[in-house]
Amino acid sequence: MIRSPFEQRPLDAAVADAENATLEFDHARAWFGAALVGTVEPLGAEVWVLDPALEQIVLVRNPVRGLVPPGGKVEPGECPRDGAARELAEETGLRPQLLETPAAVAVRSFHPDLPVTLSLSYAAIGDPEQPLIPEPGQPAIWMRLDQNWDSCFPDDVLRIRQYVKLLRSGSNAW
Repeated sequence: MIRSPFEQRPLDAAVADAENATLEFDHARAWFGAALVGTVEPLGAEVWVLDPALEQIVLVRNPVRGLVPPGGKVEPGECPRDGAARELAEETGLRPQLLETPAAVAVRSFHPDLPVTLSLSYAAIGDPEQPLIPEPGQPAIWMRLDQNWDSCFPDDVLRIRQYVKLLRSGSNAW
């Protein structure tokens, strides 16, 4: 499929980040490779903002999905990393630097009316003392990682804990 440069740059960035992600879930890399022959929309991106002690994470209460990491749809012409940072700022007011290596890549649908698509997760270290400035109707909170939370993506709790375990072990996930 021929894509315009406006479409190709973000797609190339998504491919690179999917290949470099520390963790892969749902056979996402193979799914994405097969999906590239058609249209991959909408790409999803989120940020796992952790405290320096790696004991807490920032979550947003989405009216449909429950408690989820800040994130959303990558806009046309936007690279996934930039979309994740933008969504984080919009949903929490936080603007930490994202870690260089993407945290994870997965395949999921963000709404029953939306197709299955690629979701890239990035990580950042944030300051729990910095005030959270949520979007109206979507409160943002710091949640301890040893607690469970209600989400339409129940595997996320375990996936994030798996990533944090890698960070604590000193792996190259940083």
